[in-house]
Amino acid sequence: MNIPAQTRPMNIDYLHTRAQLFSQRTSILELRSISCAYDPHRPAIRNISFSAKEGEILCLLGPSGCGKTTVLRAIAGFEPVRSGEIRLSGRVVSSPSETIPTEHRRVGMVFQEYALFPHLRVADNIAFGLNHLPRAERTRRVDEMLCLTGLEGFERRYPHELSGGQQQRVALARALVQNPVLLLLDEPFSNLDPDMAGRMRQEVHALLHQMNTTTILVTHDHEEAFAMADRIAVLNQGILEQMDSPELIYHLPATRFVADFVGQADFISGQIHQGVVHTELGEFPNTITGSEGEHVVVMIRPDDVHLVPNESAEPKIVARQFRGSENLYRVQLPSGQLVHSSESSTSVYQEGTSVELRVSATHTVLFQAEPPPGPSRHREKLDAGGD
Repeated sequence: MNIPAQTRPMNIDYLHTRAQLFSQRTSILELRSISCAYDPHRPAIRNISFSAKEGEILCLLGPSGCGKTTVLRAIAGFEPVRSGEIRLSGRVVSSPSETIPTEHRRVGMVFQEYALFPHLRVADNIAFGLNHLPRAERTRRVDEMLCLTGLEGFERRYPHELSGGQQQRVALARALVQNPVLLLLDEPFSNLDPDMAGRMRQEVHALLHQMNTTTILVTHDHEEAFAMADRIAVLNQGILEQMDSPELIYHLPATRFVADFVGQADFISGQIHQGVVHTELGEFPNTITGSEGEHVVVMIRPDDVHLVPNESAEPKIVARQFRGSENLYRVQLPSGQLVHSSESSTSVYQEGTSVELRVSATHTVLFQAEPPPGPSRHREKLDAGGD
């Protein structure tokens, strides 16, 4: 079973080059070491710094209570900052001594509940807030939004006469018709069924890029973040853990929390010997330049592990979960450690099957050894038979 792990090539240089192209664009939003607190002794977010570039879709990703909605509220002007400052188009809009009102920030917002006016038709919902414009200009802008969002022919309907996806388009059109400098989306797909949510992600993603709209998206769903974002900021307990492209967040997580939150991850104990990390699954490169004899852990993704049935092998399959396009297997190693393997839906093995594990990772990710964490949220779901 001790087969040397192989590394699949991944074009890291391309990903870094793409990131550099974004870095050359104008910054629309800048957060400079901001902190917010509902309780003076317990900051909700601490020293958060990042910027969003022109036309970029930036996702704030993290579990419930991590601070991502607090960041969004601070950007919108709903939440004062205790320290640091927020800039929009180079202008300070939030600091401990000054807060520009929300209505003067040119920020568009779409919430989970859409907040449409039930007594107004679609066209009037979209036009709400344009009363300062001449009637002809209001009509022109509304017609343009109806066309862009695929709502032509629905302008005289009331919200209750629309599907969830259509209501979301109305909320999006109402936000975009104001020509905002920045668009804020707070869990906008959470009220839609999975199929509709997937279609709406594609439509909204295309529309935002077509309009070159700088956008901040808040979500707890890493798949949604991967599908929508140009860059992802992962938050945990009020701290920004990592900010990178979706690919780098997944393949090169900066911390164990990020590794586990953005996808199934197993952590295999290893020890450095003669410049190589020796583990129960084979040998891996020493990518953190650890010292001789140092104990580390190797992050393994299910798609890094391939199963080969072998009656003489010691690892055994202890569970299989069918996921449509794939089977997710849980395999017990001789040490008792559990690892996961993602195989095609046509590769069906029974529980108890002895298998050889062949690891072919895109990149070796090592972390310093620490006390074993409790069961991850992914493992708990698998053990319970959840998704």
